[in-house]
Amino acid sequence: MKMYILLKESVPDRFAPVIAAHASLACYRKYEDDTDMQKWMQGVFKKVVCKVNHREFENAKKEAKHIVLTEAALNNEEVGLAFCPRSEYSKAFRFYKMWSPTVV
Repeated sequence: MKMYILLKESVPDRFAPVIAAHASLACYRKYEDDTDMQKWMQGVFKKVVCKVNHREFENAKKEAKHIVLTEAALNNEEVGLAFCPRSEYSKAFRFYKMWSPTVV
């Protein structure tokens, strides 16, 4: 089981770690009574952080059991999504790029 955290590619690198941390905690709090979340918490609780474009972000919002994150320092823009852990994700998740800092 994994928790996916998707960050918009427009998010400045310096915000990404904080947004990902908030996403993980917010997702846990929203779904802490969910059977999948409880099962995940009893295991290794893997997380995958990916960078997505606007279209991928909007499409991912159609998936079940997620939370949308905003960032006050970025004019309350929607910047991330966190998904309640599960064993299987839709095919689109296989194609998201792992997050890494922008090379300068």
